[in-house]
Amino acid sequence: MNTGSPAGGDAASHPRPTVIQLSIKEKGALYAAYIPLFTEGGIFVPSSRQYTLGQDVYVLLTLPEDPQRYPVAGKVAWITPAGATGSRTPGIGVRFPADDKSRALRARIEEILGAHLASDRPTQTL
Repeated sequence: MNTGSPAGGDAASHPRPTVIQLSIKEKGALYAAYIPLFTEGGIFVPSSRQYTLGQDVYVLLTLPEDPQRYPVAGKVAWITPAGATGSRTPGIGVRFPADDKSRALRARIEEILGAHLASDRPTQTL
């Protein structure tokens, strides 16, 4: 048994991830929030809360016309602060982890969006 090892960490040094419930009801809103630039995909979460880059977040995501909730243990990859230029919505970009669940979620989002992915309409993301 290894006690006192700094590598082991404790609850104080590894706070539990923030849990965020995000329900996207329309394809247009999903298009605006989806982040295809991340290798595994990602999602924009509108929020006025303070986050830090690299922070662990747990998103329970509901997609349009899909009753299933998709759990995502992601990381904050960018932050749009309140008062950002161009009247952008404050919130965070959450990068999906590199795992099979994320690959399946990315495929499901792209299946829902279909032809919308080729649109040049502005989004809430990069």
